[in-house]
Amino acid sequence: MLDLNRSTIYYEPKPVSTEDLKLMNLLDEQQTKTPCYGVVKMTKAMRDKGIEVGKCHVRTLLRKMGLYAIFPGPDTSKPHPEHEIYPYLLSETEITRVNQVWSTDITYIRLAHGFVYLVAVIDWHSRYVLSYRISNTLNADFCLEALREALKYGTPEIFNTDQGTQFTSQEFIAELKNRNISISMDGRGRCLDNIFVERLWRTVKYENVYLYNYETILEAREGLKKYFEFYNKERYHQALGYATPEKVFLAGFADLAKKAV
Repeated sequence: MLDLNRSTIYYEPKPVSTEDLKLMNLLDEQQTKTPCYGVVKMTKAMRDKGIEVGKCHVRTLLRKMGLYAIFPGPDTSKPHPEHEIYPYLLSETEITRVNQVWSTDITYIRLAHGFVYLVAVIDWHSRYVLSYRISNTLNADFCLEALREALKYGTPEIFNTDQGTQFTSQEFIAELKNRNISISMDGRGRCLDNIFVERLWRTVKYENVYLYNYETILEAREGLKKYFEFYNKERYHQALGYATPEKVFLAGFADLAKKAV
């Protein structure tokens, strides 16, 4: 009566196979080492490890992992066809202060028997992680939650994202426009346009995720919470003169407050 297919109503998503999970974890490790590898190079890297896999399957798994936005090629990111795409504004921008540029991205976090997605918002000048969220789906909701939490720290002049559906959604864009924030988006296949977040993912995975091999989502939440507290408050950054992100962010935030007065 409703003109609906019965199989659609009762359909349950097929779980990822054990073999595919192993391959996805290897792809994640390779992508962390070589973030600009496209599908062809990623396939070659897997074959060099003795895994017989085709380009189409590698492409499918990368999309499932939410990593397509940083792989070169004509079809690397998936904005909604009705969503507006904004130009990249940071090609020649010198980053000199906090709240000048924020950016966000999503990465794949492996678990013992599955995986989750991690999104974070970072201040480019201080490397301070303003917020993060973990989700078992790529729906836009967890990205919007992370954005709203980050905005409690203030308002950036420019907010940079990739062209994924989560960041081109009307709700996400509206949050930025309502605060008169300039919107910048990575060019397709340009993994260096969001370099500070890419460096963050490399650090998080090598210093935490790969070491602890979380069993469950709860373990991942608790472990990453502790890690981001360490990252912000205790981890020294050479690029910051061996200061911590929190120290630089709070100092810069205080400077902005004085100028406002």
